[in-house]
Amino acid sequence: MFNSTKKDIFFDLDHTIWDFDKNAEESLNELYFKYRFDSLFNQKSASHFIETYTVNNHRLWGLYHHGKITKPELRKARFADTFTQLGIDPALFPEEFELDYLAICPQKTNLFPNAHETLAYLGQKYNLHLISNGFKEACETKLEKSNLNKYFKNIFISEVIGINKPDPRIFQFAMSTANTHAQQSLMIGDNLDADVRGALNVGMDAIFFNPTTMEKPDDISHMIVDLKELQSIL
Repeated sequence: MFNSTKKDIFFDLDHTIWDFDKNAEESLNELYFKYRFDSLFNQKSASHFIETYTVNNHRLWGLYHHGKITKPELRKARFADTFTQLGIDPALFPEEFELDYLAICPQKTNLFPNAHETLAYLGQKYNLHLISNGFKEACETKLEKSNLNKYFKNIFISEVIGINKPDPRIFQFAMSTANTHAQQSLMIGDNLDADVRGALNVGMDAIFFNPTTMEKPDDISHMIVDLKELQSIL
């Protein structure tokens, strides 16, 4: 599928290696009952709260990728919007909940299947790097707790660099720092906009990681649904 000139592989972190939704669900489920949201929402299960939050969080991250909202705005709105949509005054949202969530969630270690196995395999053949739009403190905790640091020669966090994917400059900065160029590079990520098209726009090949098996857009050439597929592709 890819020619032998590939030397450097760039991965996204959240929703590609680190299972953000599963880790968030575990964290929110714990906090839902700690803060007695079952009484507040009159819902014994946290599922509706988590589903509503997840939709809001994905939407807001899309805005953040393009610089339309800030980090504090994202963190405030994802819970405020969830409260509003569930018919509860967002002023009732306890700030301590957010702080607990930020402390607990990044320490979760659920990864997508075959993550360690695939990274170890690829690391024997290629230089592996990470480009994340996540926040610095959360990314660093996720990588440490999930024992992922050892695989990557370079870790590029957009908050540190000051540029978010899909801005071409973050891919160009990453390739320059890694002493490589687009023809030698490959990007792997779940986000069609930030990861895949962002990489394609600077001349990098890209693989769309699609564990939810959504329909592949016509402009995307390469797709996988399981990280293990990379072991036969590369």
